Amino acid sequence: MPPFASDDLGKVTCSLRGSVVAGSWQTCVLTYTAGFAGIDDTGSIKIVCRYATDSGSPQFDEPSAPNYVTAVASNGAHLALRYDLKDNRRPWGKTIHIKVVQGYLKKGETITVTLGDASGGSPGWRQQTFCEDTFELKVLVDRYATYVYEELRRSPTYRIVPGEPMNLVAIAPSLAKPKRKIPVRVKCEDVWGNPVGKPWKISERGFVEPGTYRIPIVDEETGLATETNPIVVSAEPGPQRFWADIHGQSEETIGTNSIDSYFRFARDRAFVDVCGHQGNDFQITDEFWQQINETTARFNKPGRFVVFPGWEWSGNTGLGGDRNVFFKTEGGSLFRSSRALVDRETNSNLDAPNTAALFDLLRKTHPDGDEMLVPHVGGRYADLASHSNQLEPVVEVHSAWGTFEWMLEDAFSRGYRIGIVANSDGHKGRPGASYPGASTFGSYGGLTCVLADQLTRDDIWNAYQSRRVYATTGARIFIDFSTDTGHQMGDVISAKQSVPTFRVRVAGTAPIERVEFRNYMRSGKSVPFMHAWKTVRNYSHHDLEGDRVKIVWQGATVRGRGRQVNWDGGLVVKRNRIASFQPLNFWNPEKRCEQISDRELKWQSLTTGGTAGVILNLEKSGGTIDVKTTQASLTVRADQAGTRGEPILLGGVGKQIQAYQLPPEDGSCELTAEFQPMKQMLNKGDNPIHVCVVQEDGHMAWSSPIYLVR
Repeated sequence: MPPFASDDLGKVTCSLRGSVVAGSWQTCVLTYTAGFAGIDDTGSIKIVCRYATDSGSPQFDEPSAPNYVTAVASNGAHLALRYDLKDNRRPWGKTIHIKVVQGYLKKGETITVTLGDASGGSPGWRQQTFCEDTFELKVLVDRYATYVYEELRRSPTYRIVPGEPMNLVAIAPSLAKPKRKIPVRVKCEDVWGNPVGKPWKISERGFVEPGTYRIPIVDEETGLATETNPIVVSAEPGPQRFWADIHGQSEETIGTNSIDSYFRFARDRAFVDVCGHQGNDFQITDEFWQQINETTARFNKPGRFVVFPGWEWSGNTGLGGDRNVFFKTEGGSLFRSSRALVDRETNSNLDAPNTAALFDLLRKTHPDGDEMLVPHVGGRYADLASHSNQLEPVVEVHSAWGTFEWMLEDAFSRGYRIGIVANSDGHKGRPGASYPGASTFGSYGGLTCVLADQLTRDDIWNAYQSRRVYATTGARIFIDFSTDTGHQMGDVISAKQSVPTFRVRVAGTAPIERVEFRNYMRSGKSVPFMHAWKTVRNYSHHDLEGDRVKIVWQGATVRGRGRQVNWDGGLVVKRNRIASFQPLNFWNPEKRCEQISDRELKWQSLTTGGTAGVILNLEKSGGTIDVKTTQASLTVRADQAGTRGEPILLGGVGKQIQAYQLPPEDGSCELTAEFQPMKQMLNKGDNPIHVCVVQEDGHMAWSSPIYLVR
């Protein structure tokens, strides 16, 4: 072999091998041994992780702090270290850059990098919080100081495995017939939401009488206990309820683990009924597009698990922004927004540089209507100034990126008739049960409930097309939304003769805080807005005892990237004491809400559009609560906050904080209500009437609208 062959780049060894527990603290020693050419003065190496990883961010200045990193050259050469989130080709972005200065390396000399150097008191390097079969530390070298990096043939890999079981999850069908056995699927999860061990299935005796039930489950081995999601038992005819997460990626683009592992997790670990795969178009090769189609065809099993092939049109927001593209069956076309990460000569298909071109190409090449687009918010967001009524029947309101009710306002303000869905957009290989981990994702991934007769591609597809769907923030909340005239969510009806009564039945996974009947108001001279016509609670002001208060903060900085809002802070109770508290949407165990004393809480919290907060249970009625966060402060009398509170508006995209009272604990998880709007309340044209459900625990759900046309 010639002495300067391109593969003579040196080698690397790693002290971590085999299996490492997700989220654990480790010291990882990487030793790079220089190849034939060595590394010239100002040459460097890179140690690169996938963009999706949420392992601890390296730092080089505080030896006693977490994630401290050191590097030493065997010959005494000086090494300059820095870290960059995006210093390599996607999806390998997170980069430790180690430059050789005031010296050089000859063949056989080494650089030893210690990630999580504990010699100065650091706890180590916090490992990725989600499981991965081959977590890789990719190593590249710039041996000639030309800033041309060559990848080593072999880089260290090890396996990330779950920790100890901390939580029990039990999933049952949302709808069941009387006297029919009920299958319940059960799993244990670790503190980061990773399934531990093998899930199991229980066949429970059914219920004789119609009603809403929850089945208690105990795992004898761990002692963990839980109950299922609500099961509505009814003999009435009507569609079944299926749960879907059709938006996420695997390691072939920017996610984690293989596409096969992705679908197996959705089916066998998250227990969803419907799934889809959405890789960024500019990263999908022709070979992977073929693999996507082959994989969805193989996993699709009518009656058990329905999957749809597709891809994400990932154009810049100025060109239209993110759209999921789905096909009912395999064989659809791939029209890339760009070829940023694929060979420009690959594939003879046309490109779609903006949404107008995308709409046009899909209509021309798929005139049968077996394609569907879903606008959503990811890193970039969909600009709904561009829209196709034919191709875009629904809009995504929630994902692991956050909650985006402003997307609904964008659609309704333009008169679009859309259904409301939620998905995970997960990058961690956990579709259907997508915990955000320790990264910039701020929310638990969403789910869509699909109302369909059978679990088949045709029936599920038709439900999306007819807007027979509703969205949740990941909880399997049961919603039945209809009118006294027999119309269901998604329908379009006329108010020419009379205005129907709207009815809703909700069975939650936690006590229901409120249900809002909403419409988007466009009449008059005021700015259009989402209006809650009627707010329904299971309690009134007279039920409030002044010893239970909810403090909630929410919102985003901007619509696009960099939307995170820091809410670090705490509260102090005066003239009362904290008996207990319940954190809301503190999904990251590293960012906790902690009790400092019987009068004080402190927390670290961020939002990316969704909500977070805390419920205080006080020893008695009354007292004052002083809340201070990095965004704002407020003071509230515990017995005078009322049922809604007065929000402090903070700009950005829905940034606000507020405090209000709650009724005693263990409130009802069920609510039924109805509302008949007066005709003069209606807009001219479409009125997208829908319900929004808010649970005490922070989970939410949105029905698709019934469009009442005046």
